[in-house]
Amino acid sequence: MAENILESMTEEYNSLTRSGKKLADYIFVNTSIVQYMSITSLAENCGVSEATITRFCRGLGLSGYNDLKLALAKSERVSELGDPSDMPQTVTAEDDFDTMCRKLHASNISSLNETLEFLDEDTLSQAVEYICAADHVYCFGQGGSMVMAMEAWARFATATNNFIHIADSHMQAIAAALATPKDVILFFSYSGSTRDMEEVLQLAKKNKTTIVLITHFPKSRAAEFADIVLQCGYNESPLQSGSIAAKVGQLFLIECLFYGYCRKNPELRAASRAASAQAIANKLL
Repeated sequence: MAENILESMTEEYNSLTRSGKKLADYIFVNTSIVQYMSITSLAENCGVSEATITRFCRGLGLSGYNDLKLALAKSERVSELGDPSDMPQTVTAEDDFDTMCRKLHASNISSLNETLEFLDEDTLSQAVEYICAADHVYCFGQGGSMVMAMEAWARFATATNNFIHIADSHMQAIAAALATPKDVILFFSYSGSTRDMEEVLQLAKKNKTTIVLITHFPKSRAAEFADIVLQCGYNESPLQSGSIAAKVGQLFLIECLFYGYCRKNPELRAASRAASAQAIANKLL
């Protein structure tokens, strides 16, 4: 395979199937956009099946679609710090600290604004109803999304002991296998497309456990399992994995769920939060 994925596609173009050429043509024209798209969105936009995209990737010597997105990101112009250089908020080595901070601030504000724009009141209200009625709410995620799941558990832990965080993917699978229809799994996955995620959600779905998903891609593989999908903002390049801006939108959704939860039984939640605050206050010097 050529060093640049676009060069590889050019070399292999004449040997591609009709649908493969259709896909390649779309990627050539929309290289900067494709690296931010889910496999489902790409399939819809260029009129081919997801299976065609997978075969296309393997034909180029890639393991799958995520490898293609990473290769496309590398083929584009990249800043000295490793981020895509086609974004107005990209931080460069030439930026002074004031410019750097302002760009990062703009990225975080953009994430919040996009998340608010995506937010649907009825969907959010239904998610709150599910978690209020649940015997247990399991906060799951992998990688950077595991950190967000822990954030959700830590936030809700100040008001209730019904929320449970499990970091290890094996233990997540065990918990999902033993979950019941009276439980809820609050799952964080920016991409909505990982093997560990699919394994856990398949087990949960088998037990008819309600799944509330927080993701950037509402048409991802994870969304096929979910009962409720809450979409966070910010287009994160494969080269920006774990960016704070992508997490800011998810934190905003956690806070919306938290206050929606507290509003259902304000006196009880207020008492719980006061007790939690007092417990922590006793540890302060």
